[in-house]
Amino acid sequence: MRREHGRDVVFGTPPAPPAPARREKGKPAESGPRAIPAALTAWLSRPLASFHLILALCGMLVLLGVIMVLSASSVSSGNPLTGGGVYSQFLKQLMFVGFGGVTFWIGLRLPLRRLRRAASSAMVAGLAGLVLVLTPLGASADGAQRWFVLGPFSLQPVEIAKVALTLWGAHILVTKAAVLHQWRHLLVPLVPAALLTVALVMAQPNLSGTITLAVVVLALLWFAGAPKRLFAILLAGGLAGILVLALVAQYRLARVLSFLSPDQDYSGAAYQARQAQYALADGGLFGLGLGQGQSKWNYLPNVQNDFIFALIGEELGFVGCAVVLALFAAVAVVGLRIALRNRDPWIRIVTGTLTVLLTTQAAINIGYVVGLLPVTGVTLPLVSYGGTSLVVTTLLFGILANAARHEPEAAAALRTLGPGRLGGLLRLPAPELPRRAPSSRPRRRPARP
Repeated sequence: MRREHGRDVVFGTPPAPPAPARREKGKPAESGPRAIPAALTAWLSRPLASFHLILALCGMLVLLGVIMVLSASSVSSGNPLTGGGVYSQFLKQLMFVGFGGVTFWIGLRLPLRRLRRAASSAMVAGLAGLVLVLTPLGASADGAQRWFVLGPFSLQPVEIAKVALTLWGAHILVTKAAVLHQWRHLLVPLVPAALLTVALVMAQPNLSGTITLAVVVLALLWFAGAPKRLFAILLAGGLAGILVLALVAQYRLARVLSFLSPDQDYSGAAYQARQAQYALADGGLFGLGLGQGQSKWNYLPNVQNDFIFALIGEELGFVGCAVVLALFAAVAVVGLRIALRNRDPWIRIVTGTLTVLLTTQAAINIGYVVGLLPVTGVTLPLVSYGGTSLVVTTLLFGILANAARHEPEAAAALRTLGPGRLGGLLRLPAPELPRRAPSSRPRRRPARP
């Protein structure tokens, strides 16, 4: 022991670290580029950061969709042959947004444990809807029978079937988690039920619905931890099935051939894809201006549905397209963040599958608009014009927001500090605390007295 600078120091121990320098009073905190990542990291570490991000992303996508549907449908709605006003489709879209707000609130408020218990009933209801739409109760248009028409509204049962398959498939996989190393338990009954659903959808026929159902099955198996070689087998079988389906139907074969050789088909199946690329090229960097696009003047038919991304590129330019891509990339990151931060295996599989479903739909739609994929008819979630798709997609975002409130830190904060202003306004119940994982140690018998 020795004396150093007025204090005792024990030999063999490192000196105490110096005390951190205090910030002088009146001196501003660190600012500049270095402060932005620190502030972002601090905000993301908050318990409800994922919940607020999902709310913001859903709201921005819905707002963008309403604006672009107003711009895209003003020409087709004002056509005297349709018998509607200039704002008829826009007002319909606003009504769908109102219904979507209700389904978002239901998905956000419904207890996830109750939602899991209703998964089997939802699967039966989804299959029943797919069967009934093929009967005279379903409405047919352009050679397809996909809708139930209820007055001025239409309902596509395949959208409900996608959600039901996600909830029920995750329930089956979690229930059989102990035996998933055996292929027969991993594949049965999920794959037979999925094949039945796909067969009913193809009978409509509906290729876009078939693709999204296949995405759901692959995502369920991926997040359940299926072996990698299984995905190679499923992808090979899927590609073979797509090839057969393309050869059976003449209009599908025409789409594939026009994608492979677009320069030889300007007025047939490649017309919409070609006009979409023209619209994107006309937009340039900043676009022609909102409402100034030329493609909606019947150059690009039904631009408000499947090809609304082309109008975004024409009117808002590359910058608008980049914003759309950034929003869906953020949905992917936040959705996977919610899945990783939850402890409940059912919530993790459902959240991951719904995230993959939403982002894959957006990727397919943008892919065939820019010419990277053949046209399949998959809509851009929350942006394209449509009733059933928008209402069901807002339900999915509500389930994602509900799962974000069930993150361990978020659940503890909400049960301790209360629901907050937004939670009180929406009358959201306190989330359930996650259960502890069962211990792997064997239980010992109690000793005899």
